[in-house]
Parts: sequence; C-alpha cells; structure tokens
Amino acid sequence: MDSSASPRRVVVTGAAGALGRAVASAFADEGARLALIDREAEALRAHAPVAQAADWHLLLGADVTSPDSMADAARTILDAFGGIEVLVHVAGGFEMGEPTHALSRASWLRMMDLNAWSLVAVTQHFIPAMLAQHAGKVVAVSARGAAGGAAAMGAYCASKSALQRLVESLSHEVRQAGINVNSIAPSILDTPANRRVMPHADTAAWVSTAAAARAVAFLASDGAQAIHGQHLVLDGLS
Repeated sequence: MDSSASPRRVVVTGAAGALGRAVASAFADEGARLALIDREAEALRAHAPVAQAADWHLLLGADVTSPDSMADAARTILDAFGGIEVLVHVAGGFEMGEPTHALSRASWLRMMDLNAWSLVAVTQHFIPAMLAQHAGKVVAVSARGAAGGAAAMGAYCASKSALQRLVESLSHEVRQAGINVNSIAPSILDTPANRRVMPHADTAAWVSTAAAARAVAFLASDGAQAIHGQHLVLDGLS
C-alpha cells in the first residue's frame, strides 16, 4: 500500500458483494476515504465494511450499466471528494447459459451489460477527473475464464474477454497521462454464493477474497506503476 500525507480517495463498485467487501476492507485498513457503490443502497448499508460518514465515506446505490445512474453517483463523489486516486470495478455477474447454438439474446445482453459495458458506463465519469490530475489507478475484475470458452458459458466467457479488451484499449488511451488500467483474473473465488452452488467442490483450490483484494491493492499501488493493460491471473490451486 502507498503511504502519503493525504488519504487516498477510492471508489469501489459492487461493494456489497463478498469480493467488494474484501476490497473495501483492504483500503479502509490503510485509512483510505471510500466511495462504495452497489445496485441496492440498503444492501450496501447492511453489508459494507464501513458506515456512511459525513465528509468521509460515501455509500451510494447506482446501476453500473446505466450511464445516467453512474453520472449521478460520480457527480456526488467528485463533488464530495474533489477527485479520486483509485477506481476498482468489482461489479459484474455470472450465470450458466444455454448451449452456444441456442444462446438467447437476453442472456447475451445481460452478461455483456454487466461484465463489459459496465466498465464503459463507470469509467466515462471518472477518467476525465483522473486525466485532469494526471494520475490514477483503475483495476477491473475479470476472470481466468476470459482466456477461453467453456460449455454453457459462452456469453459469460465472451463478456469477460470483452472486458479485458476494453481494459487494454483504455490503458493505451490513458497511460501517457499517468493512469494505470489493469485487471485481476481469478479462477473460482471462495464466496458464500459459490459454495452454495458447488457444495461438493474442493474449496481449498479456490481463490480467497482476501487474496484477490491483496492483488487489487497491489495493482492500485506505486509498485504497479510500470504495469499497463495487464490481467493478473489468480489461479489459486486450480
């Protein structure tokens, strides 16, 4: 983690989920000032590792697939914080789908919106502020599955692959301005949801949310200053 006189200002999307909470906790432990975003404000208030505090932490309900919703959230954050140093885009989604030849457009659009378009909807409101200060870190959460297809997961794998291409493209566009854009690409995260749907799996082989949060923290640190447009694969023991 970086150490400086002024606390870093950090935005985390998907902050009510298991990984989002772990990421927020990691930055809270370093004394960062947090703006936490999740679709449902009540779920966020119930599960976030920090509470809303006047002139310090912000907890906001917003739809990361909606530019209008994100514009409102970003305006609130930037008005309160004056700028941000770190944006961590955790929000996304997973679902098993139909075979590729029978894939529904609804499934395709749902995965593409959640996992790819959301990066555009979120960054379009924060990248200009980073460009103005000539510095910033953007870390997205991709997946190891972005590297190839899998049965009944065509839309999901394609959407995470699209996310990686967007990360790479954005990185090329802003690196000269001092902004680092990268992602982590975990295999299976050890979350309550994954344990419920895979009750007989060997969870010892999965990636803990704490380990994933540490990887995010590294990519958001000065130690990653020379890393641009990369996807840090977190294999666990799988």
